[in-house]
Amino acid sequence: MRNQELISALYNCAAHCNHCADACLDEQDVKMMVRCIRLDKICATTCIATAEALSVTSQDVAGLVKYCQEICRKCAEECEKHETDHCKKCAEACRKCEEACSRYAA
Repeated sequence: MRNQELISALYNCAAHCNHCADACLDEQDVKMMVRCIRLDKICATTCIATAEALSVTSQDVAGLVKYCQEICRKCAEECEKHETDHCKKCAEACRKCEEACSRYAA
């Protein structure tokens, strides 16, 4: 399948973001995690939509991939502010996805 590496990175990122958002809800100070949860959910949704679009066509999706790259960067930056294991793993997945999006755009 065309763009398989990027599609895999997108689905992996979405899975980590969904897990992170759910785990953040179990943290003692949930108010400190609100921005993280929101970015996790936006990032997961964007990654899934981008992967679905790429699995159908590789035409006219450059703008979507660029937007996804930006959302992954923002989500990673937010997750990197937190010390929890789930945030660290999410940040790593977001950075890998950001890089994969960047390679696609190049």
